[in-house]
Amino acid sequence: MSETPWSRPSIEDLKHVLESFGNSDAVNIREVDRLELSVPAEIKTARGNTIPAMTREISRQGLGMLHKGMLNPGEVTVKLASETREFEYRVKIMWCTPCDNGMFISGGEFLTKPQD
Repeated sequence: MSETPWSRPSIEDLKHVLESFGNSDAVNIREVDRLELSVPAEIKTARGNTIPAMTREISRQGLGMLHKGMLNPGEVTVKLASETREFEYRVKIMWCTPCDNGMFISGGEFLTKPQD
């Protein structure tokens, strides 16, 4: 893991955290299927703080992220970038919980529809 306390989690950080959850026998009762997606993201809070992150999963309704630092429930802006485009979404953070190595996982609902 990087030495900077607010640096972006690496793919290895993400893999470690996901492996620590283990295989669960829990039944998936989600309304919408989610796809695993590990791409760099940037979270901008209502206070103007920018938190580097990695996505964990995404669906038509929302996304899950891995980052350093606690996020309070509420509206944030999330930026994702591909090689050719940058995407920016308003997201309502619904939950945030600590996990291994001082990292946090969070989940939120899109307040704006993802652009095609």
